[in-house]
Amino acid sequence: MDISIKTPEEIEKMRAAGRLAASVLEMIGEYVKPGVTTEELDDICHKYITDHGAYPAPLNYHGFPKSICTSVNHCVCHGIPGPKKLKDGDIMNIDVTVKLDGYHGDTSKMFVVGKPSILSERLIRVTQESLYEAIKMIKPGVRLGDFAEVIQKHAESHGYSIVREYCGHGIGAVFHEDPQIVHYGTAGTGEELKAGMCFTIEPMVNAGKRHTKLMKDGWTVLTKDRSLSAQWEHTLLVTDDGVEVLTLRAEEQDQLSRVISNS
Repeated sequence: MDISIKTPEEIEKMRAAGRLAASVLEMIGEYVKPGVTTEELDDICHKYITDHGAYPAPLNYHGFPKSICTSVNHCVCHGIPGPKKLKDGDIMNIDVTVKLDGYHGDTSKMFVVGKPSILSERLIRVTQESLYEAIKMIKPGVRLGDFAEVIQKHAESHGYSIVREYCGHGIGAVFHEDPQIVHYGTAGTGEELKAGMCFTIEPMVNAGKRHTKLMKDGWTVLTKDRSLSAQWEHTLLVTDDGVEVLTLRAEEQDQLSRVISNS
């Protein structure tokens, strides 16, 4: 497997792309409310990204028709923005990838429309915890299976299931590159992390069973049993002695700093 190690110059470009991707999710929050359509959210994000000199990487990627992915309720991932209005109690993942100066920043966040149910709130929290548990392990010498097992065990210990058909990925000048980052597995297996690697971790966690189905549009992925699904994603850089979260948002800075410093 040919995993690219980023040069200092490439890392600077990855940092800039990551910061911009994070800022899109920070910006869009105030617009997520009952009555708005996911298409309107897509338009706002598209304008923001292009106004900042970048390109929304999903747009026309293998034919994907929009600039962001909006996955609502039992949509696992790759939801296509459209005319349907969001309603009170909906949960939604917004997945943003920008291409800035030739490099990609890829991140996603869960949003709640109005007031969440206790079930959806818990699912969202546990999914984010599973991502954070993985992030705090990242450093040279760790294997992909080490943190994949931790993600799986954390989700399953709360009665949830991990989606297996879709995974994280290496990232840089190329949107999706080696290695593939699965969110289930066995410690001690998989590639060994080295300083300079960049990749995403993006666990998809279902409240019900793990099985999914792909819609006829070729993109939208739903839970087969129509249970709720949640996802969080960050782009990460393996440093000489740990990890740098390239898509860190201001709202989670303290929390993630504590998680990483306690590892």
